This record gives sequence, structure tokens and C-alpha cells, in this order.
Amino acid sequence: PTSASWLNLVERWFAELTQTKLKRGVHRSVQALERDIRTWLADWNEHPGPFVWTKTADEILDKVAAYCRRISDSGH
Repeated sequence: PTSASWLNLVERWFAELTQTKLKRGVHRSVQALERDIRTWLADWNEHPGPFVWTKTADEILDKVAAYCRRISDSGH
């Protein structure tokens, strides 16, 4: 979104780091984890690119509406 705050973009960046390195990586030490993150960060800075949104606003809103219907019928 063009009106996203900088904090939303920071959260998205950390989500990218988490998905690509932390959840998929195997690190046998803190030093190995740190080295992997620093390598990823250097590559990210070397080849920057914009985040590309893959869903339309209507698709996102439909999913939110379905979620709201599901939780409102949960009986809680």
C-alpha cells in the first residue's frame, strides 16, 4: 500500500528474514546464526528491491470478511 507506515515495512522486512533464514535454517551455534543473518543482510543490501503485493485489495478484504464470519460463529 502506498500509505503504509514505515513500521509496517519494518515488520514486513523482519517477516522476510524470518521466513527465509530463521524458519528454514539449521544453526548449530549462535555464531552460525549470526553469520547467516549477516550474509543474508549483506546480500539484501547489495540487491535491494521493493516488496511486491501479490493479492488485490478485494482478495484481502474477502479473506478478512471470511475470518470475521468464522470467529463470530465460534460460540465464544
